[in-house]
Amino acid sequence: MADPMRIRAQVAGDKATVRVLMAHEMESGQRKDAAGKLVPAWHIAEVTATHNGKPVLTAEWGPAVSKNPFLQFVVKGAKAGDKIAVTWKDNKGDTRTDEATAS
Repeated sequence: MADPMRIRAQVAGDKATVRVLMAHEMESGQRKDAAGKLVPAWHIAEVTATHNGKPVLTAEWGPAVSKNPFLQFVVKGAKAGDKIAVTWKDNKGDTRTDEATAS
């Protein structure tokens, strides 16, 4: 299983800025290994985020996203103590969900 995501949600007024660092190899399927064979594609295909269980972000990604991607977004109506959860699913069916508390 992949390493945990590093999620930080900082509240300022009625908005929270959420920063997420995801641990994933993100292979495009176009790179060749030392033997000259193509490395199979393996990348995050779908990202979702929730604020206290309510969906606030959905994204579809492809092989052009860099290794260990960083994502930042703003959630309106957030306050300290709210829960922000981020989930990714890759093209091999692996999934990871992590949660942070806004501060």
